[in-house]
Amino acid sequence: MLTVILAVLAAVANALSWVLQRKANREIPANESLSLKLVRDLLRKPVWFGGILAITAGFVLQAAALGTGALALVEPILIIELPLTLLLGSLLFHSPLSSREWAPIGAMTVGLSALLLLLSPSAGSGSARWYEWLIGIGINAALLAGLVAWSKEGLWRPAWLIRLAGPHSHLAGPPSGAPPSERVSGSERAALLGVAAGAAFGLTAALIKGMTGTFHGHLYTVFAHWQIYGMVGAGVLGFFLTQSALNAGRLVAAQPGISIMDPVVSVVWGVLVFGEQVRGGLLIIPEAIAVILIAAAAFMLARSPLLADH
Repeated sequence: MLTVILAVLAAVANALSWVLQRKANREIPANESLSLKLVRDLLRKPVWFGGILAITAGFVLQAAALGTGALALVEPILIIELPLTLLLGSLLFHSPLSSREWAPIGAMTVGLSALLLLLSPSAGSGSARWYEWLIGIGINAALLAGLVAWSKEGLWRPAWLIRLAGPHSHLAGPPSGAPPSERVSGSERAALLGVAAGAAFGLTAALIKGMTGTFHGHLYTVFAHWQIYGMVGAGVLGFFLTQSALNAGRLVAAQPGISIMDPVVSVVWGVLVFGEQVRGGLLIIPEAIAVILIAAAAFMLARSPLLADH
């Protein structure tokens, strides 16, 4: 029960961070995505620091939850940060929710409850062998690199396809010397960077889980292991990708990828690396239905006018 409470509180803190960070990013030109200039300009926004404090609190609460429970239990709960973002936004900006928001919130609640009940995740070993870390981080890093590169080339017009089709094909689009922003729309880029950020946060959660396994009653024991430094690096990368996704396009494009990819990557880490047990067999069918319901609700919520840029 304590694990669930801590995970819910982490989702609340993350939701507050979303509201404050997006408010800061709306005042910065979109062409600063994936640049250090974006970070420099955000440092001049007081509201952005409020978002940083909130996300820091969420991080601490998430670490506490993972210290007492399984990745496959904690990370799916964090999906509720999306409806919580709407709820907090409606309170802060005095914009009441309508049936357009309440219906997917109800659907997400039902889907998440069903998924956790069906999976019935149990804690694993909390530790992994060195080669499991090496393989897992390698695959995760390759996924991140591919998504970032894809966001620069264009969602439907990858460079290899353009070269294959030839220079006169309708796939070629603008001249090859055109900057990336002219080859890919802001929404496409925001969506891809959002998925990349979610994958980075999934890796961060795995490293947090590994870090909690090194704690033996004394704080200094944590700093003697590499996981805490890897966790900081992955967290900073996820944070940078999040800012770039929010800067590249609307929240409707960025948020679903972050909210869904994080728990998906985390559950894969939990089951394949940390040995956490989830129920499978014929239950895979209703589990898949629950995941689809959650994903559909997330996309519906992200399209809410309350999350619009203006």
